[in-house]
Amino acid sequence: MAERLIQKNVRIDSFLSSPAKRALGTARLFIEVYGRGPAEIIVAPELYLASMAAFTQTIINAPENSSSIALFSHNTGITEFANSLSENKIVHIPTCGVFAVNCPIDYWRDFQTGINEFYFFDYPKSSFH
Repeated sequence: MAERLIQKNVRIDSFLSSPAKRALGTARLFIEVYGRGPAEIIVAPELYLASMAAFTQTIINAPENSSSIALFSHNTGITEFANSLSENKIVHIPTCGVFAVNCPIDYWRDFQTGINEFYFFDYPKSSFH
């Protein structure tokens, strides 16, 4: 999936991950494909089985010098959160799925759900990449 994002010219400045083994492992794979070091992963304990509020809080506290971030977390919370981000709704984000939105903000502290522009949804078995 990271290679697909690079092909789409999707830049990721910060990688924020749950400390869970699978989420952190996926973040490490993305970091490697993006040519970055594993020390650049920001482990966010609140992303482990995160609530909607925890996702929002993690984004609000994202590094201000990052214009794009990626969150690595778990279901069902990640699907519920993705559905709160735009008018585009999905049933389920599968493992390693990517739901992307553009946020019309200058600072992460101004992030809110529901006022974003849907960018794309992709997942490993998708034929639309």
